[in-house]
Amino acid sequence: MAERTVETGGPATDRPGRRLAAVGPAMTPRQAPAPAPCFAPAGPFVGRQRELKELRADIVRAGLDTLSGRKRPRGRVLLIAGRPGSGRTALAEELARQLAGDYPDGVLRARLTGADGEPVPTERTARALLGALNAPVPAGAREDELTEALRAALNGRRVLLLLDDAAGAGQVDPLLPDEPECLVVAVSRGPLTGVPDVRPCTLGGLDTPAAVELLERYAGPTRITCDPVAASAVVEECGGQPAALVLVGGWLAARPKMSVVDVAKRLRELPAGGPAGREGAARPLARAFWLAYEALPPSSARLLHLLALAPAGLADAHTASALAGCALTTAQSALEDLTARGLLREEAPEGAEGALPPQYRVPGCLAELLGALLQAQERPAEIELARARMLERTVRQLHSCRAATEQDDPAVRRRIEQLPRPLRFPSRPAAEEWLLARLPALLAAARLAVEDGRLDTLARRLVSALTRALTAHLGPEAAAPDLYGLHQLVLDVARRCEMPLEKAAALLNLGDLDARGGRTPEALERYRQALQSAREAGDPYATSRALESIGAAHQELGDWQRAADWYRRSLELRLTRGELADEARLYGRLGAVHGYAGQWSEALRDWRAAAAAHRRLRDQAGQARALGEAARVLEQAGRSREALRTGLEAMECARRAGDGRLEAAARLRLADTLDRLGDGAAAEAHRRAAHELLGEGAS
Repeated sequence: MAERTVETGGPATDRPGRRLAAVGPAMTPRQAPAPAPCFAPAGPFVGRQRELKELRADIVRAGLDTLSGRKRPRGRVLLIAGRPGSGRTALAEELARQLAGDYPDGVLRARLTGADGEPVPTERTARALLGALNAPVPAGAREDELTEALRAALNGRRVLLLLDDAAGAGQVDPLLPDEPECLVVAVSRGPLTGVPDVRPCTLGGLDTPAAVELLERYAGPTRITCDPVAASAVVEECGGQPAALVLVGGWLAARPKMSVVDVAKRLRELPAGGPAGREGAARPLARAFWLAYEALPPSSARLLHLLALAPAGLADAHTASALAGCALTTAQSALEDLTARGLLREEAPEGAEGALPPQYRVPGCLAELLGALLQAQERPAEIELARARMLERTVRQLHSCRAATEQDDPAVRRRIEQLPRPLRFPSRPAAEEWLLARLPALLAAARLAVEDGRLDTLARRLVSALTRALTAHLGPEAAAPDLYGLHQLVLDVARRCEMPLEKAAALLNLGDLDARGGRTPEALERYRQALQSAREAGDPYATSRALESIGAAHQELGDWQRAADWYRRSLELRLTRGELADEARLYGRLGAVHGYAGQWSEALRDWRAAAAAHRRLRDQAGQARALGEAARVLEQAGRSREALRTGLEAMECARRAGDGRLEAAARLRLADTLDRLGDGAAAEAHRRAAHELLGEGAS
């Protein structure tokens, strides 16, 4: 198999070191994903002063609990409702900006509807918000656990939580903090029936002066000032919708010789059949979009509707270049032109300190129109080819991102030099910065590739490359929550394509993450399924790894007999393959569980076998540890003089290994044994030597 997910290790601390394959964070805290406004105009906020005043008044207005004499159990919830394109998110952002000083613990943002129009799972939103709060994000935790953790993290804090584009109350209610000092601002198309004591603010169009001001900002002041009557007519044709006005203003800006009267006439004369169909074209936003779209150069028009394929609605020049099959510079110029026309929104990557290239977001209010246009303008084969080009480019970027962590290796440096210059990263920090900035889009790309089902090979390569990059830059522990979702995607593909070895690898990785999260029974079931798949694939390593993991799960559950039985089965398979390091580890695991069960003879036999295996490996430190454990077993069995001899042997191995801390531990164990044998002077000498090795001085 060419691509497989990484083995993150077994569920216990002494996990197998070998990997099922090459691919590869709880993540280091990072910002929650910023909301994706339908439209966020550049420059100062325009209009909506009455709505802002009412919303601020609603914050302090007495609620039903206060009126009834009860303490308010939750934070206040404000609702801004309106159609996409009405400026509802821009209003929410302006309110958050004005109130930010009143909420010293920060403003958290999350978008609850994806670029494809589907509601974002609450589990994913809660993870992102926990990450933004620098709170622990357990890998594989269920939705109720995550939302409970989110509420606990918000207790005692004064936070403003902005939930953008909520599909309904079912998305908002689980995220509401119990802390009454928090404020929630929800943005939705309609009412949030089911959320108690919510304060709604329903948006229509902008008033005419504010709408004209917005139009002027994009079209320039001269033509608007010279013909205020025509400007008012344009506002009327656009229904006062901010997104429609921006598109019309962008159209005027690109045509300095056209008058405001011309654009008003064009809007009235648009045919009923626009890109969204007859009914859609009658809406002001759809008509303004069609006006802007038909005026684009053919190459820019094609790029725009291909951006409907951009994961999470986010694209940079690489994404656009791959989708359209054009040069990187051509794609960047087109993105900038589309942004100037109001058809895209530029976003600076959050938290980025370096000079990362800009990202562009498809406005949410245009996503449906672009999707319909894509299906109308492109053949299915062209859509699949564009998606494949984008995924292939992403895989290459991820390989380059991971390679940036290994630039000390001459072979890796040579491979990097063979890459096209735009795909290279100048340093490891630059690569990590890119990875974190693009992570929402990268994770979305992996999900979409797997869900598509027609590009399974590319999907597996993408998940593999993303897993490797995350692990290389953030480490497996920090990457665990994201890795959990990626391994689930691998499992989906493996089941669909009937690939038992890949299925075993994914199940083992998921089991490891479940075990680390304290979900041992769930991990045990994963390992049993992995064993079945590994045997079906006929892979001895995966089979042995599954056997060992089942033993570790039973050990965690305190079932020493079953743990020893499964460890022994794994050991037998390792012995037939001559895998000496794995033998040494498994003998040690057997020694540990026999010791826990009080079976001293069996434990001593296993630890001595482990020491012998380490000796054959010429691993002095490993031999010292195994001998030290053997000495401990002898001591517990009441055989102190034998324990003394074995302890001295362990100390000598540690000394030869040059491991001062290990030698100090052996000397301290010897001191305890000598005390029990009545040789206090020798015990004190070993303790002094141990403290010197540890740099603590004599004591």
